[in-house]
Amino acid sequence: MRLLTIAISLCFFFFTCTDEPTMNLIPLNLLAYGIPLTIMAPDSADIKKEDWGSMQIVTIKKGKDYDLQIQASEAISTDIATVKAQKIIDVKNKRYFSKIIKEDANGFVFETQPDSTTNYYGFRYITIQGDVEYVIQNGLAGNYTLEQAENMYEAIKPKEK
Repeated sequence: MRLLTIAISLCFFFFTCTDEPTMNLIPLNLLAYGIPLTIMAPDSADIKKEDWGSMQIVTIKKGKDYDLQIQASEAISTDIATVKAQKIIDVKNKRYFSKIIKEDANGFVFETQPDSTTNYYGFRYITIQGDVEYVIQNGLAGNYTLEQAENMYEAIKPKEK
């Protein structure tokens, strides 16, 4: 009987655990908000647009696992590597910056460590269209696990067709 209980428990565990994020993401075209990008976002996410004169900010949020901020402003350079290098400097200058976790051509995931037992994660992703730079980052009000930050980072990257 005990063996049967263990076998049933293992089957339940294997069939209920997946490597996929807990949210179902769908393509979200942001053109209606003045951002000519399509990202993957949860269905029925809360989307808000703010106009700060020289910068437009669109926030996309659903629960605690998905919280993005997209900033659109005049590009400081049309070279993504230059803009990304400046964003890395900005992040490294933050008080609790710990390290860069991963980096690719358009962005990076980083770690902050406010104390010796706590780690939070964030990201920056840059795209440039014409003379406008779009910086996509984690929402500023939350503290994210590495899994949450990486899931959001992967969701905003363009998908190959």
